[in-house]
Amino acid sequence: MNDRYLEGKTALVTGAGRGLGRAFAERLAALGCKVGIHGMREQGPAEYGEGTTLTETARQVGLQFGVRTTRVLGDLTKVPDVEAVVAKVTEELGPIDILVHNAGGDIAAAGGKPNPNDAIAIKEEDIRAVLDRNLLSTIFVCRETAKAMMERRSGRIITISSIAAFRGFAQQAIYSTAKAAAVEYTRCLAMQLREYNINVNSLAPGDTRTGRYLGSRYVDPARLITEGTLDRVALVDEVARVVDFFAGPLGAFVTGQVLRVDGGNQCWPS
Repeated sequence: MNDRYLEGKTALVTGAGRGLGRAFAERLAALGCKVGIHGMREQGPAEYGEGTTLTETARQVGLQFGVRTTRVLGDLTKVPDVEAVVAKVTEELGPIDILVHNAGGDIAAAGGKPNPNDAIAIKEEDIRAVLDRNLLSTIFVCRETAKAMMERRSGRIITISSIAAFRGFAQQAIYSTAKAAAVEYTRCLAMQLREYNINVNSLAPGDTRTGRYLGSRYVDPARLITEGTLDRVALVDEVARVVDFFAGPLGAFVTGQVLRVDGGNQCWPS
């Protein structure tokens, strides 16, 4: 198989300034995609020491993999911003063939990582922030991107959920609820878009050693080994390369699925 088997395709990766989002963008660029690098803040990559600016991140990805990129800013909880993000990527790089909706997390809550949303004590504004960032943004971005895909009768949509969607966490009640709802939306969207030849799937990571993960909590050093056991924190690339499957030819007849990438931490049916 050609190493750049997505040559000429256009991808939009949301939340791509750092961590898994940047890794998803790099994987797609390595396969030949032009990539729209979205972020909410220009300085976002610097917040956990994974870069400087979103503009510089887009430039580096383009240079490293020899593809065109564009940097797009926007608050994906607001429909006008979503429309503007999709329009800019389409105008500058071409119609979007692949969407990886990675933006989200519970960082929006005032309590911050890792446990801002106690099931009882969480404040109303934090509930709304977490639901907006994880559920509403998923609906808004997928809906807007799907419109042009339906006209072309082709496309791949990949939402990034979480193993939290499948397991109750006492201190992540609202985040887990939002991710579970996003998974169900993904499945429903997949059923709706089958007749248009559009694949819609979700990747659900477990603990992954991004800058934000490592910088926002204590992590047992024993879980930071890189081989010899699956009972550890995942490397970023171990999660990111699953996008190759969903976006590439091996995933052509796969839709409506959720793939948990957590080293088997959860093995029961969803």
